[in-house]
Amino acid sequence: MKIAGAPISWGVSEVPGWGRVLDPGTVLAEMAALGLTATELGPPGYLPADPSALRRLLDGHGLALVGGFLAVPLHTDVRATAAEADRVAALLAAAGAEVLVLAAATGLDGYDERPALTDDEWRTLVHTAAAVRDRAADHGLRTALHPHVGTHVERAAEVERFLADSDLDLCLDTGHLLIGGTDPVDLARRHPGRIGHVHLKDVRADIAATVRAGELGYAAAVRRRIYVPLGEGDIDVAGLVALLRDTGYTGWHVLEQDTALGDDDPPDGPARDTAAGLAHLGRLTA
Repeated sequence: MKIAGAPISWGVSEVPGWGRVLDPGTVLAEMAALGLTATELGPPGYLPADPSALRRLLDGHGLALVGGFLAVPLHTDVRATAAEADRVAALLAAAGAEVLVLAAATGLDGYDERPALTDDEWRTLVHTAAAVRDRAADHGLRTALHPHVGTHVERAAEVERFLADSDLDLCLDTGHLLIGGTDPVDLARRHPGRIGHVHLKDVRADIAATVRAGELGYAAAVRRRIYVPLGEGDIDVAGLVALLRDTGYTGWHVLEQDTALGDDDPPDGPARDTAAGLAHLGRLTA
């Protein structure tokens, strides 16, 4: 089982005003101290944009690069989106990554508003996702579309529509899928051949229901700790891990616990939560 970390578990996000951002040296050192040997890239500008500098930084902590998250509008400004995807894919490939994790951003800051798309805009989204996939493939990378709260592929009907209209694989993010109304275990059972990447999260279903109903924004839900260490929430983590193993998934399991750090939050909180999640995975795979 290939397990990686992600800076978002340490509160590092691209969303303006998200929370206190720890420096890369601290985050990477804590990942390494927990025994992790790989990480995702994190938001633009957090880690070096020069491939050589990025490799030196990661090598200094004994970490490989798995891939990176790219949230860009896929329904409009196709040329600019393709150019940005090409730039990010080139960086990821040069730093030794394997996968581009793509999300259908709205073009707005954050993940609390989500305008509706027309059918023409949806067709553009599907076409642009394929173009991004092709650009990434030119650099030797796989692409997985990430259903994500506050993007244009969030709700269960949108996930199913994308699976029907596109041949891209999905990033199975257990938390975002559940918040959007999709049972991630059921999705993996019905579409085992479409799982290209995995983000393992655990979620409190009661808070997820308020986000789904529009009663609570996503950022506020994160601050209320909608995400908890693996094994402490309502995701069937054990069932999913077993199903992925039995259906032949051989990719990465990226351990994520979206976190927003306030000034009063203990600095060792992210490392403790990640350690708890790793311990839970260890028990499941022993």
